[in-house]
Amino acid sequence: MKVWTVANQKGGVGKTTTVASLAGAFVKRGQRVLMIDTDPHASLGYYLGIDSEEVPGSLYDVFVNHKSLTQEFIKQYILPTQIEGLDLIPATMALATLDRALGHQEGMGLVLRNLLVLLEDCYDVAIIDCPPVLGVLMVNALAASQHIIIPVQTEFLAIKGLDRMIKTMELMGRSKKTRYSYSVVPTMYDKRTKASPIALAYMQEKYNKNLWPDNVIPVDTKFRDASLAHLPASHYSPSSRGVKAYSLLLDYLETQEFAHVKIG
Repeated sequence: MKVWTVANQKGGVGKTTTVASLAGAFVKRGQRVLMIDTDPHASLGYYLGIDSEEVPGSLYDVFVNHKSLTQEFIKQYILPTQIEGLDLIPATMALATLDRALGHQEGMGLVLRNLLVLLEDCYDVAIIDCPPVLGVLMVNALAASQHIIIPVQTEFLAIKGLDRMIKTMELMGRSKKTRYSYSVVPTMYDKRTKASPIALAYMQEKYNKNLWPDNVIPVDTKFRDASLAHLPASHYSPSSRGVKAYSLLLDYLETQEFAHVKIG
């Protein structure tokens, strides 16, 4: 099973759109996909028409019972979406209490990894949506994934968020003697503005080795329309330029060999 995490320590850069778009693109290619929402704001669920306040259980319940996980237990918190082959473990606001309530417990950093091992035969792909803050949830997501996708809005403040995210991964990597595999994906690119080309040029200069080469995710109103319809854009407007861009991104990511590397 492929396991990818979409993360950035700045909000509003396209993380949830990236998760939904890549997941939808995978399903279009015949893959069984599990999305995991680790953000207490539960934006991914709302995007797909799932109200986090009305679900019978969530990822929070999995963390609370992390010492006795079974496949059967986890499956009761997996919800189907409107798209066949696309499922979600939803988030709720209760996740915001995890660091304070359970963060000190042994083994809390590997809950998602253990969960995905139990579901390995059930899905071809798992994509994790991260909160924009460093804590037990992001630690779990990074530890569980083979590759980290960092969407970055092509404007100045988002660039600062990218710098912080890279520093966070470097610090975590040193503590765990791991070098994280990641790709930087420029999003919300608008060539009509001054900010987008300048921000893209900065990323090309500073992060060229890890930057999605020669491509961007453009500004596209179809993403907003798709979220209103509670569908991945791939299923709402398959011919839109944003969907075509995510399809190209998936083509690129599928050709790469990703794995965290142990060092030291």
